Amino acid sequence: MKKPVIIVPEGAHEVLLHACCAPCSSAIVEWMLAHGVRPTIFYYNPNIYPREEYDIRKNESKRHAESLGLRWIDGDYDHEAWRRGVCGLEGEPERGRRCEQCFVLRLTAAAREARQQGLRYFTTTLASSRWKSLEQIERAGHLAEQAVEGTCFWAQNWRKGGLYERRNQLLKDFGFYNQQYCGCEFSMRAVDKDK
Repeated sequence: MKKPVIIVPEGAHEVLLHACCAPCSSAIVEWMLAHGVRPTIFYYNPNIYPREEYDIRKNESKRHAESLGLRWIDGDYDHEAWRRGVCGLEGEPERGRRCEQCFVLRLTAAAREARQQGLRYFTTTLASSRWKSLEQIERAGHLAEQAVEGTCFWAQNWRKGGLYERRNQLLKDFGFYNQQYCGCEFSMRAVDKDK
């Protein structure tokens, strides 16, 4: 018998889903709902720059959650605090130490929010992006669960099981805004340089 590519942790009927954007969360949310898992969407992305870009992505995430009747939580946007959190790592390449530190900051906030909401499990849509290192995300998630007692990181490769392809279909179906860079000014520069 073939082992399923996505395994729900025992007792994870409700989870906090850290969402980076609506396109990345759409197929994950659809999968969770179809498999008896109710996500609470936590939008916490102080890395996104500029503020106008952040607001577009935030509003798309909220629109998606509301269309499904899901709880959506707005994390604070404090880009300057995020910059302090990655200070000294500005010159790192994409998938370098800056990205991993960014994941640690965001997933630790997600773990704190999960505990505040009375949810044991948290996971992230970051693990759906082919541009991200799954190893970095998993390490960051486990550091976050260690930092916040009573939480457990659901480490999952959300690219599997046809979810990446489904994401692309849902992006069209919902008419989501689809960003062209990860979010921070450093990833924006990397994309501009590639062009």
